[in-house]
Amino acid sequence: MKIYYCTFGCKVNQYETENLRQRLTDLGYETTETAESADIFIVNTCTVTAQSDRKLRQTLGKLKKASPSAVIVLTGCFAQAFSEKADKLDCDIITGTSKSEIPQLLEQYFKDRKKAVSIKPHEKGEAFEPMQNLPSGLKTRAFVKIQDGCDQYCTYCVIPYARGHIRSKPLSELKSEIEALAAGGYKEIVLTGINLCCYGKDFKDGTRLVDAVETACSVQGIQRVRLSSMEPEMLLDEDIERMSRLENLCPQFHLSLQSGCDKTLKRMNRKYTCAEYQALCTKLRKAFKDCVLTTDIMVGFAGETDEDFAQTIAFVRRIGFEKVHIFPYSVRKGTAAEKFVGQVTRAVKEQRAKQLETVCSQIREDFLRSNIGKTVEVLFEKEKSDGLHRGYTKNYTPVIVKNDSGESWRWQTKTVRITGTDGDACTAEII
Repeated sequence: MKIYYCTFGCKVNQYETENLRQRLTDLGYETTETAESADIFIVNTCTVTAQSDRKLRQTLGKLKKASPSAVIVLTGCFAQAFSEKADKLDCDIITGTSKSEIPQLLEQYFKDRKKAVSIKPHEKGEAFEPMQNLPSGLKTRAFVKIQDGCDQYCTYCVIPYARGHIRSKPLSELKSEIEALAAGGYKEIVLTGINLCCYGKDFKDGTRLVDAVETACSVQGIQRVRLSSMEPEMLLDEDIERMSRLENLCPQFHLSLQSGCDKTLKRMNRKYTCAEYQALCTKLRKAFKDCVLTTDIMVGFAGETDEDFAQTIAFVRRIGFEKVHIFPYSVRKGTAAEKFVGQVTRAVKEQRAKQLETVCSQIREDFLRSNIGKTVEVLFEKEKSDGLHRGYTKNYTPVIVKNDSGESWRWQTKTVRITGTDGDACTAEII
């Protein structure tokens, strides 16, 4: 039977889908890239925003139209956080964020053709779900999930209810997984989690994220270790100092900001101030050569005034983020912010998003131009028929190079000189 996989959301979801794909492949299922040829659809959901929920419903309709007789498996954060809504959707198998039962549920479904709903509540102290991905060759960099769950309870966020309490992958399992990936040819891995900086907190023995980073960097064959999104208040000075000694740790840090206004941060229940965030940025840029800082910013949070938003604009300019992901605040049922007064209209959210995008685009443009003349190493990932090959520097600057050799550069690292910019990337020539 052929399975078509559809994944929404973050790198953790991408990792978990790949893990499920590998397990089902071992059981004899095939993967198809076309919905029309699928016997089974597995839809791994996200529920960070209301928009993601709308996209899910639209996608389910399209999949059903593409292959009406296919079995639909709905799994992930939406199903876990909003199980009653998920149960009303036209799906055959529904599970939450734990996906270990899906092979057995599929087997049972093909025996009795009865709808199955299996969503287990997360428990305090539950273990990290055993999960290790083998080399697949599908992508140039490999995601490695090392942490799950969140105990922050930001007032706008439903993820703690979808993902449960924090839990971490043991260092021994982390090392063996990365060793297998390195043996399979991977040169770059990305450590990812729901709240990455909480790694090791559940072990209660002093283990922290920096220990996982050092473990990953110690594996022979891995040239680059990259970190996914992090909460800014959890990086200690000692952690930064230890990480700065690791030559293969990429100097690119995605520090989730959400707002550049202290009043708004407090309403969000974020655990830092703008001054503390700025101090961390200064430390990172001092500790890492060619350090790049990226972030997420939410506009139009409940109660955000024009003055509050102006503070965010000023803060973005002050930090000079190399790239910013901007999104309007989305009311999520069951969160504290759902009942906050001062909800901002959609029109105002859109206007603020456009205004902030204009500022961030200029900063991004200036950053890309500042790289002209630099000599850097690029790990190539994509190639097009026109001979343009695309890759990334260690600090995640995208670079495009013309390749007239006719040979593939994918998975190869080459030294280049940056000569210009083209849209959201730098252009370069091989040295």
